[in-house]
Amino acid sequence: MGSLFRSEEMTLCQLFLQSEAAYACVSELGELGLVQFRDLNPDVNAFQRKFVNEVRRCDEMERKLRYLEKEIKKDGIPMLDTGENPEAPQPREMIDLEATFEKLENELREVNHNAEALKRNFLELTELKHILRKTQVFFDEADLGYPYSQMADPSREEEQVTLLGEEGLRAGGQALKLGFVAGVILRERIPAFERMLWRACRGNVFLRQAEIETPLEDPATGDQVSKSVFIIFFQGDQLKTRVKKICEGFRATLYPCPEAPADRREMAMGVMTRIEDLNTVLGQTQDHRHRVLVAAAKNIKNWFVKVRKIKAIYHTLNLFNLDVTQKCLIAECWVPVLDLETIQLALRRGTERSGSSVPPILNRMDSYEDPPTYNRTNKFTNAFQSLIDAYGVSNYREVNPTPYTIITFPFLFAVMFGDLGHGLIMALFGGWMVMQEKPLASKKSDSEIWNIFFGGRYIIFLMGLFSMYTGLIYNDIFSKSLNIFGSYWDSNYDKKTLMNNKYLQLDPNSTAYVGYPYPFGMDPIWQVADNKIVFLNSYKMKISIILGVIHMIFGVLLSLWNHTYFQRKINIYCEFVPQIIFMVFLFFYMVTLMFSKWVNYGPDFGFKSGPTCAPSILITFINMVLFKANAPPDGCDETMYGGQHGFERFLVVVALLCVPWMLLAKPIMLIRAQRAMHHPLPNSHINSVGENGDLDVEGGGMGQGQPPENNSMGAVQKGGAEGGGEQHEMGDIFIHQGIHTIEYVLGSVSHTASYLRLWALSLAHAELSEVLWNMVLRNGMAFDGWAGGIALWIIFAFWAVLTVGILVLMEGLSAFLHTLRLHWVEFQSKFYLGQGYGFQPFSFEVILDSAASGSEE
Repeated sequence: MGSLFRSEEMTLCQLFLQSEAAYACVSELGELGLVQFRDLNPDVNAFQRKFVNEVRRCDEMERKLRYLEKEIKKDGIPMLDTGENPEAPQPREMIDLEATFEKLENELREVNHNAEALKRNFLELTELKHILRKTQVFFDEADLGYPYSQMADPSREEEQVTLLGEEGLRAGGQALKLGFVAGVILRERIPAFERMLWRACRGNVFLRQAEIETPLEDPATGDQVSKSVFIIFFQGDQLKTRVKKICEGFRATLYPCPEAPADRREMAMGVMTRIEDLNTVLGQTQDHRHRVLVAAAKNIKNWFVKVRKIKAIYHTLNLFNLDVTQKCLIAECWVPVLDLETIQLALRRGTERSGSSVPPILNRMDSYEDPPTYNRTNKFTNAFQSLIDAYGVSNYREVNPTPYTIITFPFLFAVMFGDLGHGLIMALFGGWMVMQEKPLASKKSDSEIWNIFFGGRYIIFLMGLFSMYTGLIYNDIFSKSLNIFGSYWDSNYDKKTLMNNKYLQLDPNSTAYVGYPYPFGMDPIWQVADNKIVFLNSYKMKISIILGVIHMIFGVLLSLWNHTYFQRKINIYCEFVPQIIFMVFLFFYMVTLMFSKWVNYGPDFGFKSGPTCAPSILITFINMVLFKANAPPDGCDETMYGGQHGFERFLVVVALLCVPWMLLAKPIMLIRAQRAMHHPLPNSHINSVGENGDLDVEGGGMGQGQPPENNSMGAVQKGGAEGGGEQHEMGDIFIHQGIHTIEYVLGSVSHTASYLRLWALSLAHAELSEVLWNMVLRNGMAFDGWAGGIALWIIFAFWAVLTVGILVLMEGLSAFLHTLRLHWVEFQSKFYLGQGYGFQPFSFEVILDSAASGSEE
């Protein structure tokens, strides 16, 4: 019971482990996940700790596993995940794991290196094959007498030059013998390559190029690239050298190409034979690589788990201290008191597993350090606890708002989102995620938005259910009403009057109204009433204030629970009592006036209690604070009950007296207590100044945040070094108390008004829903015949998309954020400090989950 409404009771323990048993014991504690170790070597560099070599070995094993994982994913091989959780291997098993990973990595790197060399050889032979084919076409065209363009400036007119087969160049009746080079270049480099050849060789070379139709695979990257074959004709060694340098600069690959056709055919046959042999060897290499990766894929998940557990254990052992004999490891850790026996059993198992004969020793220690906050959660409460922790982790043993938030959060959301149809959509979505919880959780999606929705599935489900309830109260489903019990209003006009008048008023003090309330929710007649907004505005505005005041008073009452638990009697008398009086005498009194108005004023209550005499609650409250009398209409009573003016003045005076009570009482009592003890109040003993002027001062003998000894003050330290520390200025206490007094007094007014967002968002949601119905879906019902069916189908789809996208998602997000603000600011500020730090136990489950999510990203 206590762990639900408060964080777990924690204790600081000292743990003594024999060196031989330390690894196994820490492994058992990691499986348990209930121990948070402290670093006893904060000044020691991470590279100078005892087990740094073991951590480095684990890092190296992780690197090899990531390399294997990368290769497995590259081949699209599924990695078997059996869901097993293998235990952390013994230290001696690390050698076997290292040998296995080393062998796999070397084998895989060798195979990859050989495959890359074979692919490079295959690429060269393929390019040579295309060169031999394309150059043969070039020479065949030359034999037929087709002209080749000289690479020269096209604007210049020169004599026609024609290449005649392989006999040379004939110009002006004289044959010239030409040399040539052939190669392959990337297709996108051809234009620049051609321009460079023309400029560098001054148009004295001839270039022919042809595209290779099939893209070729780059052996280094595996990408598909498009290339072209080229052949360049030139005369002289100087041009040959220049051409080769240009080819080298453009990273073109040159290949030998025989001049004789017979030699080219013979070379082409040899190339084809070698390509076939290479294909066979490449296939065998890929098959071997695939077999290695498939074998590794079956175990890689378990290997990752084992290595990460080993690494986590050695990281934790680096937090320990060695005793002088170097045979015992000493650790300090925070543990939940309720789990001490479970932890001792785990330590005993670890000792037995290691074969050690020396049992571990776990001693509780006294500490004035604030313990971490540990709130036990399950899959249902975890999301709500996350909402609270997002504001701030609660102080140790402070009241936990989560159990109350489970009810108040979806309810206040539903007040703003109340619609039976929209709530049903949300509840179905949340219910689907709850029902499909296990298969959805096992998929481990990378989508951050989906993970947020899935993590809050129970919140979404409850928000949907509560919205359905408030939708029934409002009698609102997609801006329409349910006529479950019929209407309690009836028209007493004749048919002629009804037909000739657009608006008619129904008198509730006549036979038009049955005279008693509707059984549940709103009468459906209000959905078509012209004054619907006026009526619902008044109702929802008052409901918002009522819910807000009750919510805030509950928060103030929870602060009493905090003060009582920590035995801060001075806070009870000097803070809680004036705060609750101030809140009740002003704002709860306003709530009682609302109920009084609903009960005592009606159409059949007589003239002086009729609707025209009903006073405005807002004006009445303002006049009450200003000590002014109401100005009722003629013939109406000035007050709602006898002695109202005197009683209200009494309430306001007492509420105003609570302000100096909150401001001065606590500082004065602290000064008196300090003088009575003849003991200065040092700076170091002021813990914090919390919300609502909660000035916390350490109490002697408290120990690990436990309630202090029975002390009428509960705030002033009982012991300590005489004169230790600088005298704390009492003026600072007055300033802090003044700040929080002003914050509470003004906050009570502003927070009450802040709850009007419940009314505003509810009204906006209902009106937007009505606009969508009237301006979209209603148009689809205006068509007749088969065309009307098609039009209605299309318009309904459009209306459904807008409903889900705007009214459910966007409006739902808006209502969610406003509800979150009401809890964080208006509710939790009354009692919740949120200045603690969370319990972060050494847990394999947490470490593996974070590692898995990190690797996916």
